[in-house]
Amino acid sequence: MKSVKILLGTINDVKVFVNTVAKYDFDVDLLSGRYAIDAKSIMGIFSLDLSKPITLQAHSDDCDEFFAEIKGFIVD
Repeated sequence: MKSVKILLGTINDVKVFVNTVAKYDFDVDLLSGRYAIDAKSIMGIFSLDLSKPITLQAHSDDCDEFFAEIKGFIVD
């Protein structure tokens, strides 16, 4: 499992992000406070507070290609 912080600033960011995550067959979760939602769920993402960074957890050991694709959303 690998985790990073991401920021989804616009509705279009959410749409692009969900379409990217959906291409992968491993589980990806977004954690915000005490909430954990499936990153492939656009409705779930909109239930989170998107004004601040969200923790992303990818449940795979082979997710380098995935992280390369979402690098524009990753914050330090």
